Amino acid sequence: ARAVRAPLAGAAEPPARCVCYGLGRFGRCPAARYQLAFLLLLLDELRVPPARCALFDPAFSAREAAALRALGLCLLPENEEGKRGVEGAATLFYMVHCGKALYNNLLWSNWSPAALSKLVIIGNSFRGIEERLLSRILERDYSYIAKVLKGVEEVALPSHPRYLDTFNDTSVHWFPLDKLQELSPEVWDFVEEPMYQDCEDLEIIRKEEGA
Repeated sequence: ARAVRAPLAGAAEPPARCVCYGLGRFGRCPAARYQLAFLLLLLDELRVPPARCALFDPAFSAREAAALRALGLCLLPENEEGKRGVEGAATLFYMVHCGKALYNNLLWSNWSPAALSKLVIIGNSFRGIEERLLSRILERDYSYIAKVLKGVEEVALPSHPRYLDTFNDTSVHWFPLDKLQELSPEVWDFVEEPMYQDCEDLEIIRKEEGA
C-alpha cells in the first residue's frame, strides 16, 4: 500500500474518497479477496474512512453486499458504467482488471484539466492498453484513453510472486495539471459521450443489461 502513496506524493492533493468498480465475486474468488484486502489496506494507508469508499459490481451477491456494508463500505445503488465525476474532490478509483470501456467512460466524465488533475486510477496499465491495441482501434473505441496518454503519469505496482495473477498489469495513474495543460487545446473540445457502436469486444456490463 505504501507503494501507492509514493507516486501520489507529488499530486496536488491526496484522495479524499474512493470508488471501486469491478471487484468481482470475492466470496468465491481468491484473487478478488486479495484485491478487497488490498483496497482496505489502501484506505488505511491513505487515511480515507471506509464510509467514503463506494463500490459497485453487478455480480455481487446479497451476502457479499452485506459483508461490504459490515466493513463500513458503501454500495452504489446502480450501474454507473464508470461515468462518475470527481465533483471537485480528489478521488481514488480502484479498478483492477476492469474493461477498457470503464476507464474510457471515467475519463470522459472528467474531461477537463481541472477534473482530471483530481483523479487517481489504480487499474490496468494505460501503456499496456496502448501497446496491445492497434492505434486505429484505440482511437476509435477508446478515444479518451488515446487522447490522455501524453498527460498521464503511470507507475506499475511492485510485483509479488504470490499475487502475479491478482495484480498483473496494474498501475497507479495520475494526471499532473501542468502536463494536461501542455496538451493541444483541441484535445478538450471533443466531449462526445462514448457509445461503442463499432466495438467488437466490449468488456463492460451496460446499465440496461444489469437491470
